[in-house]
Amino acid sequence: MANTATHEPHGRHQSKKATASGWIGSALEYYDFFIYATAAALIFPQIFFPKGDPQIAIIASLATYGVGYVARPIGAFVLGHWGDTHGRKNVLIMCMFLMGFSTVAVGLLPTYDQVGLWAPALLVLMRLIQGFAVAGEISGASSMILEHAPFGRRGFFASFTLQGVQAGQILAAAVFLPLAHYMPAEQFNSWGWRIPFLLSFLVIVAGYIIRREVDETPAFAEVDKAGKVPKAPVVQAVMESWRDMLRVMCCSLMNVIPVVTTIFGAAYAVQPGYGIGFEKDVYLWIPVMGNIVAVIVIPFVGNLSDKIGRRIPIMVGAIGAGLLSFGYLYAISIHNVPMAIIMSLLMWGVVYQGYNAVFPSFYPEMFPTRTRVSGMAISQNLGTLVTALLPALFVAVAPPGATNIPMLIGSITLGVCVVAAIAAFTARETYRVHMNDLGDADAVPVPKPEYDRLREQTLAGAAHAA
Repeated sequence: MANTATHEPHGRHQSKKATASGWIGSALEYYDFFIYATAAALIFPQIFFPKGDPQIAIIASLATYGVGYVARPIGAFVLGHWGDTHGRKNVLIMCMFLMGFSTVAVGLLPTYDQVGLWAPALLVLMRLIQGFAVAGEISGASSMILEHAPFGRRGFFASFTLQGVQAGQILAAAVFLPLAHYMPAEQFNSWGWRIPFLLSFLVIVAGYIIRREVDETPAFAEVDKAGKVPKAPVVQAVMESWRDMLRVMCCSLMNVIPVVTTIFGAAYAVQPGYGIGFEKDVYLWIPVMGNIVAVIVIPFVGNLSDKIGRRIPIMVGAIGAGLLSFGYLYAISIHNVPMAIIMSLLMWGVVYQGYNAVFPSFYPEMFPTRTRVSGMAISQNLGTLVTALLPALFVAVAPPGATNIPMLIGSITLGVCVVAAIAAFTARETYRVHMNDLGDADAVPVPKPEYDRLREQTLAGAAHAA
């Protein structure tokens, strides 16, 4: 085997700066995305849709949440192409501007009582732009961090992409908490809900300042300098890596767990039609606490994946989270707040992170540098598109008044998680493959003893630098 230098890109690796940029950018961008998700479950059924049958209003509101995912494959094609032809840094700045402006616009929209059907129509348009923008965020940020990270530490550094996402969700719910708790319901439903959306203007400013400071990755710079940037990376990704794209699509069905936790779970717990009767501000604390635990757990799982590989944590996380969904939904059904919190902490905060912390390294490692953003973005967003339709499906299958809702929804959730686990099992292990060899089905992983030695050298060098 050739020496390490042959298989790793040359140039300045800004591991910490790239990771900080990915973390903060993802946190800010997913704050935008998830304040919409929270509002779709808690507020929008009452203000953007005709008053009447509560089931229809809930389904319609959750369907607008799903519309954002419908736009994501389109955004993945466009932004994936941009990221593979113009660089990771450029696509991340573009994502930030699109997301920020569309989210501020939601906070300025008129209600159904003011403009009738124009209200949900404009809401859908803004959600389409949000979905388009977010399609390039995870794949772009994961690729940037991965390509700046040292060999043997890619799982650890890339996991901070998703730690930022969880932090954004914490911020999204935390902004709603004081508003929902302290504002009179009439004021909150009238104008208080708009405040979190208007605050997104700060996303535009802060995100640009942060992301302009990071250099392009050495891996992309080498491909660009060698004239190997493809004119049609999407086509090349499909031709060369369609099997891995299919695997990523199936693994991405794991998005069913956040759907159950933050979308259907919220509607099930607080909407009047279901009669569970959770207070909105009480329920909002459940995903917040789960995400706080996740923020702590994620880097440990990412580091673990650098030791034992990517597939085992993902498979354990998938099956375990699917099984725990039964207990979580049951706790909501009997209005047991302490039990719901405990089940959320286990399912969402701990077990699900076996998948969530590892896919930011597992997915981009399946593809070569020249098609990495396109390959990951398209396949991941096609997979999450399927799960985005689940909230409305869940309400249709288990509408207000239905019996045994936890068993119905839990069974669907577990079935989806099993599909994701099987897809991960069929993938090749990538954690011991050098950067320039990623995406090559014939690449020979570094033998475990040599890998452990190189990883220890990296750790020792980082400790010395600190």
